[in-house]
Amino acid sequence: MTMQRTYFSILFFIRRTRLLKNGEAPIGLRITMNGRRAELQLGRSVDAGRWNAQRGCAVGKDRKTLELNQYLEVVRTKIYQFYRELMEADRPITAEMLKRLYSGEGDTPKMLLEVFREHNRKYRELLGKDYVKGTVLRYERTVRYLEELLQTKYNRTDIPLREITPAFVLEFEHFIKASKGCAQNATVKYLKNLKKIIRLALTNKWMSDDPFQEMRFHQTQSNRDFLTEEELKQLLVKTFDVPRLEVVRDIFAFCSLTGLAFTDVQHLTPAHISQDDTGCYWIRKSREKTNNMCNIPLLDIPRMLVEKYSSHPECVRKGVVFPVPSNQKMNAYLKEIADVCGIKKSVSSHQARHTFACVALANKVSMESIAKMLGHSDIRTTKIYAKLMDKTVSEEMDVLRQKFSLCHEES
Repeated sequence: MTMQRTYFSILFFIRRTRLLKNGEAPIGLRITMNGRRAELQLGRSVDAGRWNAQRGCAVGKDRKTLELNQYLEVVRTKIYQFYRELMEADRPITAEMLKRLYSGEGDTPKMLLEVFREHNRKYRELLGKDYVKGTVLRYERTVRYLEELLQTKYNRTDIPLREITPAFVLEFEHFIKASKGCAQNATVKYLKNLKKIIRLALTNKWMSDDPFQEMRFHQTQSNRDFLTEEELKQLLVKTFDVPRLEVVRDIFAFCSLTGLAFTDVQHLTPAHISQDDTGCYWIRKSREKTNNMCNIPLLDIPRMLVEKYSSHPECVRKGVVFPVPSNQKMNAYLKEIADVCGIKKSVSSHQARHTFACVALANKVSMESIAKMLGHSDIRTTKIYAKLMDKTVSEEMDVLRQKFSLCHEES
């Protein structure tokens, strides 16, 4: 990898056309970094006739001139010192940054990735307490994506928060979609993570302009698929000769009849299953994602599956109910299972949760009960899952069909 050539210069100049009341020209400082300039006034002035533009200093040996040139040299040395410190810290450097440092507008400017990593460190310390693993990993992934963008697009290791513009945010959005293959909704999640850090920076006065001010996030309506009752029964009665497919089928069936998400069934332990005073079994477990409590009656088939794996070596060793593989393997095996069962749908682990909501709704389970079992605090979230099956609509319309039938005979 070739190193980017850095051009850096400091120039003192005077404004001959803007003389002060005492007849002298004000002295300015121009910092140039890789073609970009930043200027500021030094609050000093000089007789325009005694200024050497080529050397950037005053001409003469009198005390006033010597003191002025000495001051200019101190300014030059100080800016070079800021430059060296930033270089040694491997920080990106701009002319504007050097100007701010000299002007005393603050210490070394806060950097995006530096602040982001500190935020993520605190989140990881609270993992399992205030935040779940998925949330922490997504924030850490956001930092990696930003780091890749800065290196590939801007040839930088970090960027000052003050330099983040709406254009940078749009570039990040494009990078996530084009280079990482993320869909709209996933992209919005990463942008919201970045926005949180920007809000933190604005609150702490580390930056003044909000690059998200005029931006609105638009999430697309997901077309969540599910298995019908017939397809679920077809999957339940299928016999598998391959043990791994049987295990994955059983886990999928359990989630389809309980509504548990993949991460919840992965961490399900015997302690989460209890029996009430009437002899009914329940799953009582807080969701890994939201920490909301789920209270789910355990039907016969799920209860039989729990018993089936109670002595499985991996379950005994880990103290869990099922030997759940990784989500990637689970989804790969589910595709095989769908093919074997003749199901013409792209079956995934999360589809079990949708299936539970839809099958429950089709069998007259109330939306409120479904929300409680799924661990939703807002019933609007439940409505995303609860698609009405054509069978349900048809059955509910039977009443009107009979009343308004063309063959209906009036009494």
